Amino acid sequence: MRKSFYLLFLLSVLSGCGRHTLRVADATTEAIPVNSTADAIQDSSYLDILAPIKADMEREMNVQLGYAPEELWVGAPECPMLNWASDALWEAAKKAYNGHVDIAIVNMGGMRCSWPAGPITRGNVFELMPFDNRLVILTLKGEDVLSLCESFAQYGGQGVAGMRVKTVNERVAEVMIGEKALDVHSEYTVATSDYLAGGADHMEALTHYTDYWDSDLLIRDLYIETVREQDTIRAAVDGRMTML
Repeated sequence: MRKSFYLLFLLSVLSGCGRHTLRVADATTEAIPVNSTADAIQDSSYLDILAPIKADMEREMNVQLGYAPEELWVGAPECPMLNWASDALWEAAKKAYNGHVDIAIVNMGGMRCSWPAGPITRGNVFELMPFDNRLVILTLKGEDVLSLCESFAQYGGQGVAGMRVKTVNERVAEVMIGEKALDVHSEYTVATSDYLAGGADHMEALTHYTDYWDSDLLIRDLYIETVREQDTIRAAVDGRMTML
């Protein structure tokens, strides 16, 4: 009898609570600006811990890898920085891939900085390529390579190596792979990043690959090694991406 009473009492309390909804009657907010005024409230002990790590990182980033006699600037539809980056990727792909590599593609948006004339440091390479993008090799039909070039024509060009593209009034006029005209019935191997292989930067044609090989190599690391090997970094506009 006593257990039944307690059970009925508990059910009545729970059912009674269900009929009342808690509501916010009033609220106030305060905007806290995140700017230089926050410097006065820095945690000095935390900064002391970070100081040696920051110093080590700065030393690592300031290590000189090579030297550029002239600025490698970025601009559309073709520029020294794009040409160097695409050539470097192409050459690295040839070393990493057990097979022929016809062309290399990099994107204008992936070039995050120019390189000034003078020493080229590890930090310069990290600034150029801050992303952990990997080198991949795709096999594409010729018709998809043509579609890729059509996207170049519409969106102002991209970085290419091993090929020359000429467009007129945003239409493809000529595509040369090596010394031969593009054959839409052939297949070509394309070195690029895993990011672009997903169709980024209007390069949907890259997603139509018939074969996909992932090197598991970071493009940034390949660039660092290339700068070391070349020592003197030279690149120029040579007409590989001509838009009229």
